[in-house]
Amino acid sequence: GLGQSFRPMSAEQRYARQTMLPEIGDEGQRRLAEASALIVGAGGLGSPAALYLTGAGVGRIGLADADTVSLSNLQRQVLYTEAQIGVPKVEAARDRLAALCSTTRFECHPRGIDPDNADEIISRYDIVLDCCDNFPTRYLLDEVCARLHKPWVHGSIGEFYGQVTLFRPGGAMRYRDLFPDRERLCARPAATAGVLGTVPGIVGTLMASEALKTIVGFGRTLDRRLLTLDLKNMNIDIIDL
Repeated sequence: GLGQSFRPMSAEQRYARQTMLPEIGDEGQRRLAEASALIVGAGGLGSPAALYLTGAGVGRIGLADADTVSLSNLQRQVLYTEAQIGVPKVEAARDRLAALCSTTRFECHPRGIDPDNADEIISRYDIVLDCCDNFPTRYLLDEVCARLHKPWVHGSIGEFYGQVTLFRPGGAMRYRDLFPDRERLCARPAATAGVLGTVPGIVGTLMASEALKTIVGFGRTLDRRLLTLDLKNMNIDIIDL
C-alpha cells in the first residue's frame, strides 16, 4: 500500500530481460558492471547513449560537456527538462541518470574534453563515445584513443542524416583516414544547422548498442564499417571501410 517503504529490485530482477539473452548472460552482466564508459558531449547524441548505458548497468559513466541546458536543446536532448534550463548539462544529466540506476557511478567533467585534459580523463575509461558536435574534438579523440589503445564509437548527425562507426585500438582504419581533410573540417563552426529530433535519438541509441557489444564481446560491430542513416527517405546503409 501507500504506507509501505520502497524496496528496490534485485540486480537479478533488474537485468533479467538482457541476462536471459545467451549473448549476455550473467557473465556479460558482470562485465557491464565492471566497465566504464566516457560520453563526450551530453547533448542530442549523449542523451540516449547515456540513458541506455545506464539502463544496461554499466558500472561507471563519465559525462564530459562544458555547456548548460538551454530551451532550444529540449526538442532533441531528452535527458533534460524545462526546469533544468541554465543548469550545467553534466549536473542535470547526472541527476536524471542517478534516478534511473542507483548502482552506476557518475563522474562529471564540466570542462569537456580539450588538449590539456584529454589524456588524463580518457585514460580512466574502457571505452569512449564521441557524442560531440565539432571536428577538433573528434580528431583529438582519434589521437588520444589511438595513443592510449582505447576503443571509441563515433556518431554524428545533421538535418535528417546520421552516421555511426567504431574504431578499435590498432585497427586499420582511423577517423583521420575516414576524414583526411582535417584543416578544412576543423575550420567549420560547431553544428548549428537544423535537425529532426529523432535523428540523434536513433544514432545515439545505435552508439550505445555498439558500446554494449564491445564491452560484453558479442555480435558484429561497426568496426571497419560505417552505418549511414537517412530518416527523410528511410534509407539505412552500411559501407565497408
